[in-house]
Amino acid sequence: MASVNRVILIGNLGADPEKRYTGTGNAVCNLRIATNERWTDKQGQKQERTEWHRVVVYGPQAENCAKYLSKGRPVYIEGSIRSRSWEDQQGQTKYITEVIAQRVQFLGGAPGGAGERSARPAESSAEPFPEVPMDQSGPAGGEEDIPF
Repeated sequence: MASVNRVILIGNLGADPEKRYTGTGNAVCNLRIATNERWTDKQGQKQERTEWHRVVVYGPQAENCAKYLSKGRPVYIEGSIRSRSWEDQQGQTKYITEVIAQRVQFLGGAPGGAGERSARPAESSAEPFPEVPMDQSGPAGGEEDIPF
């Protein structure tokens, strides 16, 4: 039987992107994305829960994320879930689950208004932040609301 590992998130950055480089010089950008779920409970009280997601972006797309994204900015992420483990300095096994992004699309207008946007030559009015294809060199109910 075939299987699918696909994640789609629309949320806001909880912190500025953290960019670094691999030993081979490939860019890696770590994002922390918050998504919100809102509903009305049985007593009629509005409830909200925030879920935090770790997202890893590779290659030219990572460079663009580090350059154009900042805390609070809305973003669309499409990718797959990956879990990994490692041992810390005390010998304890640690686990992490991340979304490995294949597609990142910046949502909302450019920060700072139209004046700042016009200073960037590669941007158009239709899509202020162009999507860059994923660099394949990376490692192997109730009331619904949009989460921002």
